[in-house]
Amino acid sequence: MSEPSAVDGASQHDELAAIWSVVATIQHTQRHELAEEFIALFLPDATWVTGGGRRLIGRHEIAEFTRRVLPGSMSELSVTYEVVHTVFVRPDVAVVSVRQRYLSRDGEPLVGETEGRPTYVMAKDSAGDWKLAAGQNTGVQDD
Repeated sequence: MSEPSAVDGASQHDELAAIWSVVATIQHTQRHELAEEFIALFLPDATWVTGGGRRLIGRHEIAEFTRRVLPGSMSELSVTYEVVHTVFVRPDVAVVSVRQRYLSRDGEPLVGETEGRPTYVMAKDSAGDWKLAAGQNTGVQDD
C-alpha cells in the first residue's frame, strides 16, 4: 500500500505551478542580473551553497554575495532553469531538482560549459508564498 502524498489532487497542480513560478523568477533575476529580486526569493534564515561551493547562511550573507557577484555576470551569457522533479515533504515544504544550462547571448548551448543541477528546498512563508529555504548548486561536466 502506498503512502498518501503530502499534497493531493488539484492543490498539487496549483502548488507545482507556484513552485515553477519561483524557478522562472530565479531564471529571470539571473538573466537580467536583478540582485534585489533574487534576494527577495529567500527566507530570512535560508542557506545557499554557490556553484563554487561557498556556503552562505542567512539572507544577509546571501545578499552581500549576490550584490557583489551578480552584476556583470551575464554580460556574455544567458541561462535557463528547468524543474525536473519535485517532492513534497509536507504541504508547505518541497524539494525541487532543477536543470540549469548556460547559453550564449544568442541562445546557443556553450560547448564545454558545465550544466548545473541545483537542488532547492522551498517552504511557504507566513503569507503562504513559496520561498527558498536552502539551495545547493552542483555543476556537472557530463551526464
